[in-house]
Amino acid sequence: MNLAPELQRILRETPELQRAFLVGGCVRDALLGLPAGKDYDIEVFGVEYDRLMAALSRWGRTDLVGRSFGVVKLSTGSGCQYDFSLPRRDSKVAPGHKGFRIEFDAAITLPEAAGRRDFTINSLMYDPRTGEVLDFFGGRADLENRVLRHASEAFAEDPLRVLRGMQFAGRFDLKAAPETVALCRRIKGSYAELAVERVREEWFKWAQRSERPSAGLRFLVDTEWAGHFPEIQALNGTVQEPEWHPEGDVFTHTCHCCDALAGLEEWRRADAESRIVYMLAILAHDFGKPATTHRARATPSFGPKARAAVRSSDFARTRSPSCAIAMPRSASAGASSRRATRFNAPRRSPAARARAAAVISESIGIPPRLSLPPFETRR
Repeated sequence: MNLAPELQRILRETPELQRAFLVGGCVRDALLGLPAGKDYDIEVFGVEYDRLMAALSRWGRTDLVGRSFGVVKLSTGSGCQYDFSLPRRDSKVAPGHKGFRIEFDAAITLPEAAGRRDFTINSLMYDPRTGEVLDFFGGRADLENRVLRHASEAFAEDPLRVLRGMQFAGRFDLKAAPETVALCRRIKGSYAELAVERVREEWFKWAQRSERPSAGLRFLVDTEWAGHFPEIQALNGTVQEPEWHPEGDVFTHTCHCCDALAGLEEWRRADAESRIVYMLAILAHDFGKPATTHRARATPSFGPKARAAVRSSDFARTRSPSCAIAMPRSASAGASSRRATRFNAPRRSPAARARAAAVISESIGIPPRLSLPPFETRR
């Protein structure tokens, strides 16, 4: 891994960090050859929380972003931020993401710490002193083979990990291992424990960062978690006229469309909020078909497009929390102009004949005059 010189110096010159290891996504992304991001997670073994705080304060401002989770955020004079955490043991004692008993254990072993992570590809650790990647669960092989596999049975304690699997599958084009699919199916009844804000964040990551979004959608179907999103579940098995859609049913068509969008350079260059809106637009563009498809002369035909606006609105309203996100205004309002959009108060187009992007944009409150980039007009 190519670490920033500043981080190398901190790790080298701080005695309390002699047993510090980089963990999680930064190690995974480095092995994939992805550009180094700004997020570094460092797990520190063999020190107490207060001692770690005092040691890091010599390098900049320290913030207690989660004392109960043993996390210290270090902000240095250069503007960089690093997350340092203590290894811990988690045990589920009540429903929901707050229903965990957390215990810090200075004597915890490296394999034990790695085993509490969600997937093997995220259980990798990097030793900055030796340059060695520590792999206790076969995560490196899974990464090379594009396999998504849970690290341990502790995976079942947090149902959000299934939705994390969805966005990881889409971002890195992964196929879930059979045993992981089976485990996800066994815990599908725990979806109700999840706060809607947490669900939203995973969908936004899928929509913004996916390289092959269809892999995430197929993961939902394979694990039977698509049933929690009826607008998507209904696409699966809804037939289309073969002359116009030889690729298959509406779900298959939607997968192709999402992948096509992710492959466009214009979409990749767009800002994060725009990528989210456009990907959700493509996801929702045929939500109306299952309710309006009928057979006429042995071939399927489709009812009014107005139904698509209603289904898109349902998806946006019931899967998104009562919170705001900055979305771009129309181009005429200026690139720097922003407004807060409330996802639980969708605005529906009276005409209900707008293009797919306008349908979902209307339903989550984006102005219908939103100017789309050139890829929207491609055929």
